[in-house]
Amino acid sequence: MRAAPYAAPMPRGRYSLHDPYDGTPLGEERFQCAPGPHGWRYVSRTTAPDGAEAGSLDLTLDDLGRPLRLELHAGAWQVRGAALSGVTWVRTDPTGEHAQEGNAPAHAFTGRSPAHLLAVAQLLRPAPGAGGVRVRLVEFTEPHLAPRTRDEVWTLLRSETHPADGDGGGVLTVHAYRVDDQETGQAHTVHLAGDVVLSAPGVELEELDSPPSAITTVG
Repeated sequence: MRAAPYAAPMPRGRYSLHDPYDGTPLGEERFQCAPGPHGWRYVSRTTAPDGAEAGSLDLTLDDLGRPLRLELHAGAWQVRGAALSGVTWVRTDPTGEHAQEGNAPAHAFTGRSPAHLLAVAQLLRPAPGAGGVRVRLVEFTEPHLAPRTRDEVWTLLRSETHPADGDGGGVLTVHAYRVDDQETGQAHTVHLAGDVVLSAPGVELEELDSPPSAITTVG
């Protein structure tokens, strides 16, 4: 994992990933994330169920939650992107000879990594009781990182405060969001605390070495 450009330490953790429909294990994602001078940065490496290297992610958001920089690897494929005239990206094939540029009138990127849930929540910041907020995303599907556009509606269902674990005391605010896929009509719930996904379809937080950072402002 490449070093972060931030002076503050980046907390480390580990997610297990599985198919949200049948529970098939998809591997693990070891991550570091922290607020910094640009807004927020998340870096991770994923491994397959057999422990083989599967990919990596380096995502930086500005203080409004927009993607300043995305670098995504899966197998031999690579995508680099940013918020530019909507969102713009370059996808490189396994040979490295035929890079293809893409652009879409979308707000952000999404994909398998839990980082994208945190990024969308930070971008939208839906207020409690205000109804759903619609967002258009470009999703890169693994393992070939093929781009597809999808529309979602995010609704903040509730926010609850809990005592934080550890000797430092304090409280932890957990936000529950309903996410509606506008193409399939399917809905699911994600629970976020600061810059950590506590639960979501296909995602389980297995390890975290320090409390979440408070990047998401509600309201």
